[in-house]
Amino acid sequence: MDRRDGNGPSRDGCRAAVATYQAATATVQRALGALKAEGSVYSETGRGVYVRDRQPLVVEAAAYITPTRGGYEYRLIDVAEVVPPAGVAQALDSGDDLAVMRHRLLLQGNEPVELSWSYYPVAIARGTDLARRRRIAGGAARVLADNGHRQRDLRDRISARMPTTEEVEALALPPYVPVIQQFRVIRDESDRPVEASILIKGSHLQELQYRQDVPPES
Repeated sequence: MDRRDGNGPSRDGCRAAVATYQAATATVQRALGALKAEGSVYSETGRGVYVRDRQPLVVEAAAYITPTRGGYEYRLIDVAEVVPPAGVAQALDSGDDLAVMRHRLLLQGNEPVELSWSYYPVAIARGTDLARRRRIAGGAARVLADNGHRQRDLRDRISARMPTTEEVEALALPPYVPVIQQFRVIRDESDRPVEASILIKGSHLQELQYRQDVPPES
């Protein structure tokens, strides 16, 4: 098994690995199957198995990722007034039974990157672009700011778990790959929670990057 460098395909990956490592064919086939499943290698029938030259995608932990041509793109899945999950309702602390939900898929270079559910208090979102089934220029931050709720900070809780069937299908996850879950709460300048989001990413080819200013010592 070789890295493909444009000089032609390698020998059959399985036979080469059996000869190199003196391992049983079934063992090598299972190992190659696991590597294919996690996206580390790919095969071409009758030609060989190659290392996939794909670096981990570093995703900035930001309230809004600006779409770019050939880069990030949001695909809107659903917009509705719903009863939010208990954790979301507690985080929003709005006193309402319902919240406006925006369910989206984030893609990068046409590859699925993140599945998200963002919830907004109905008192803030109802009747605004947040409640309409269409893309929003400038994202939710722009709509919130226009309605007197400029974002002040975001707080993330990070965890890992096995994905749901919906997440496996939407993110095209290989078998047995955990997901990274961000539970995010955004507050406005009056310290009011104005958005709570559940963000799901595949853990096999993604890294989260955070930046925080450190105040000078007094």
